[in-house]
Amino acid sequence: MNLKFSVLSSVIFLGACIIMNNAFAAESPKKYKEIYLGGGCFWGIEAFYSQVPGILETKAGYANGKIKNPTYEQVCTGETGFAETVYVKYDPSAIPLEAVLNIFFEVVDPTTLNSQGNDTGTQYRSGIYYIDDNDRAVISAALRKEAKKHREPVVTEVKKLENFYPAENYHQKYLEKNPSGYCHIDMSLLQKYKKYKKLSEAELKKKLTTEEYDVTQKSATERAFTGKYDNFFEEGIYVDIATGEPLFSSSDKFNSGCGWPAFSKPIEKNSITELEDNSYGMARTEVRSSAGNSHLGHVFEDGPKDKGGLRYCINSASLRFIPLKDMEKEGYGEYVHLFKKDKK
Repeated sequence: MNLKFSVLSSVIFLGACIIMNNAFAAESPKKYKEIYLGGGCFWGIEAFYSQVPGILETKAGYANGKIKNPTYEQVCTGETGFAETVYVKYDPSAIPLEAVLNIFFEVVDPTTLNSQGNDTGTQYRSGIYYIDDNDRAVISAALRKEAKKHREPVVTEVKKLENFYPAENYHQKYLEKNPSGYCHIDMSLLQKYKKYKKLSEAELKKKLTTEEYDVTQKSATERAFTGKYDNFFEEGIYVDIATGEPLFSSSDKFNSGCGWPAFSKPIEKNSITELEDNSYGMARTEVRSSAGNSHLGHVFEDGPKDKGGLRYCINSASLRFIPLKDMEKEGYGEYVHLFKKDKK
């Protein structure tokens, strides 16, 4: 073979490989995202998020301050500008940013300025620090939604991350090493995320019908007026068909005439996650289960005014109904009180 031809062929081959590798890299985005959250003493925030399914890594540290490599003692003076912050690395396919922020507002009081629990000082301010500019809109939407739940103004700081320094080793996984250590967070809230965590794809395909899988995992929509819970009003609760997570109560169900089950509110304020949905040329708000991340449907602002004005339009295929008489034996006894109130 001609030497020049052989060399040329090798160069062409290597060039093609580089192009293919670059193309593959372009088509293979990172499997994770990152956000930085400040909410008082970082021991509790780090411990909580580290146990939530879909969270890949957590690290306690100091964010957005004025000096390099601060020590805990320096940060505690309140003069460095740093906030005790937790780095959160997560899998967006398992837990989207909206759900990560849902948890944040569940465990942090966003209306207290420079304090959480027993801790007071600017280093204990609540804050959300992002590195991806695309996350700003999601964070802003979450703040607007949270603000509607409080009479006091929400004072959580939102800024792009300027700097972050990991805290000293003894602060990392502190509550794991010191189970009786101070924590201002209600760790019992974790049980929901552990109990109703998302199943693997193989488990979901084994457990769900084709329609249930397509609706909950591929965001499909069942045909109007075909769902088994559309015109169904027995007493009980509706849970995520994929995980069993409690979602809605029959007490809040109404006949909207839209062809899908309609509810005025979720069973608990953080049992669902709302996401912006611009698919099919429409501007809508998607509704997903918080722990299982199952697609449920959408929420609209045309519900009954006397019930709050919202209409959660939900696919029957995403739900499983638990009758009131079976709630105790199926492990949902804590929600029986919802119906005792109705009978007063």
